[in-house]
Amino acid sequence: MSSYVGVLVSDPWLQSQFTQVELRTLKSKFYSTKTRFGRVTVKHLPPVFAKLKYFNGKFDENEIKTILDESYPNRAKEVEFETFLRAFLSVQSRGSKGASSFLKTSTTTFHHSINESEKASYVSHINSYLKDEPNLKSYLPINPTTNALFDLVKDGVLLCKLINIAVPGTIDERAINTKKELNPWERTENLSLCLNSAKAIGCTVVNIGTQDIAEGTPHLVLGLIFQIIKIQLLADLNLKKTPQLVELVEENQDVEELMGLAPEKLLLKWMNFHLKKAGYEKQVTNFSSDVKDGEAYAYLLNALSPEHSTNVTLEIKDPSERATKVLEQAEKLDCKRFLSPKDIVEGSANLNLAFVAQLFHHRNGLSDESPKVPISVAERVTEDEETSREERCFRHWMNSLGAVTYVDNVFEDVRNGWVLLEVLDKVSPGSVNWKHANKPPIKMPFKKVENCNQVIKIGKELNFSLVNVAGHDIMQGNKKLLLAFLWQLMRYTMLQILNNLRSHLQGKDITEADILNWANRKVKKSGRTSQAVSFKDKNLANGIFFLELLSAVEPRVVNWSLVSKGETEEEKNLNATYIISVARKLGCSIFLLPEDILEVNQKMMLILAASIMNWSLQQQSDTESTVSDDTDVSSVTEEISNLSTDDGSSDV
Repeated sequence: MSSYVGVLVSDPWLQSQFTQVELRTLKSKFYSTKTRFGRVTVKHLPPVFAKLKYFNGKFDENEIKTILDESYPNRAKEVEFETFLRAFLSVQSRGSKGASSFLKTSTTTFHHSINESEKASYVSHINSYLKDEPNLKSYLPINPTTNALFDLVKDGVLLCKLINIAVPGTIDERAINTKKELNPWERTENLSLCLNSAKAIGCTVVNIGTQDIAEGTPHLVLGLIFQIIKIQLLADLNLKKTPQLVELVEENQDVEELMGLAPEKLLLKWMNFHLKKAGYEKQVTNFSSDVKDGEAYAYLLNALSPEHSTNVTLEIKDPSERATKVLEQAEKLDCKRFLSPKDIVEGSANLNLAFVAQLFHHRNGLSDESPKVPISVAERVTEDEETSREERCFRHWMNSLGAVTYVDNVFEDVRNGWVLLEVLDKVSPGSVNWKHANKPPIKMPFKKVENCNQVIKIGKELNFSLVNVAGHDIMQGNKKLLLAFLWQLMRYTMLQILNNLRSHLQGKDITEADILNWANRKVKKSGRTSQAVSFKDKNLANGIFFLELLSAVEPRVVNWSLVSKGETEEEKNLNATYIISVARKLGCSIFLLPEDILEVNQKMMLILAASIMNWSLQQQSDTESTVSDDTDVSSVTEEISNLSTDDGSSDV
């Protein structure tokens, strides 16, 4: 008799759409079809779906075929399990009147029109920033009038390079497979590295998989590229990088309100600040309809570049002619790349945002003098390095879950409690009582406290350590308590994922000691000699143990010719950056930085080991399932059962 093994998929949003029972059923159907035909193609889906209880009486086989033909026109195309699940959701959304619009749009993969102007602008950006890249020289410049971009991204190299332009050092380029002819395994590695690194810099990729990029799906590729470019363009829009932004605070406002603004909102505030000074009487509230007539741009450019100031632009009545004149003036500041007159007139939100961000980057028009920042605010901005790293890690992890609200600053954005409730609902579905939750915008402090109190209540139900912690502490933005809460939340999530893979094991939950013992056993079994005493073992700083662990779970993934002994600080740093990229290349979704390994940050060491363990056990589970859904899973059981064996001490 087989034992139950939880079913996991790499996309957290996709995982959240199904119960374990549903995933188990669908996985069984998928692999039985694969066993019968050797592979699963689009043409196999209608008869399989038609027999499912969910669609019984709602759709017949021909109706399902018609629905799938819209999104998957190539009926001979091979389908992987995650695509199988997305296809199921495509059909399901047609049968559910209450299905969300997000569900309908995110599961349709072929009927999305693409904006040619946006494509041309992104291509121009890529050509400009990657023109000297050795691995891409033979392909650049890309012709924006063709679909060459969508072919060029398929091996992941260009996207990895673009991520490193946006946030330098994110990817260790030694880990990118760059040879001319890549095999399917190497391409998938690059794409996994790209998507996991994109998550790590703040991109939302919950509805994008490696297969979507490998297929060059236009709207998903452009969406990802825009997110990467946007992160690059908005990098300086915060008080830490540009303290002069404190000038934007009006007399009746608080500096903390400014700190809590998302980069796009801050960019609008900066724009309105200069427009008001220039005598423009309207408020610009968006990068679309409010800038269509080009008038705001004419005022803004006059304010930013007095030496090129002119009233001619404002005297022009025709919007297209005025837009042309605006861009002629912007070109003098080297700021035309993202926009055409047509884009201004049509109100292209993405391109207008990119244009204004470029203006800010080239000439922000703020004072060169050191601004007077209130002491309390200065302390919040100049937080210590470790706190800053942890905030970054938790922020990107929260955004990777696919919650509705995007987090720009953990310490500011969670203070109303709403974001934490959204995250809790993702990691522990059903735990939030939404009837008692107050949705933003929330003006009354006691309403924020109510949300925060529910956060604490749920945390205690999940057995978090919250002694003497109240909702008021969250609302006050207590950094120490917030980081402690988020750490417990991340740890809980990872342990829950691992427990899904061993739920058949006598009801014993996996502990941190089990993860350490598993890692030591894996390394020892592979013939290596490194062992970790604990996750705060200072010997972990040289990186050798984690590289040996990665090699133990997948021998092909580590290139040992690139690994140093980790004796000097420089060698340790090289190993640390390589570890992170290799883990992401393997498929691990991790958010730590090299400094976390160098300093042996106990929390991040645990998450890194748990992520590798999760990948390894999931691969074994999937391997067993490809034979038959009822196959004996003794190898997986043995792997997890051994966790309890005292093969190494633990000081976790």
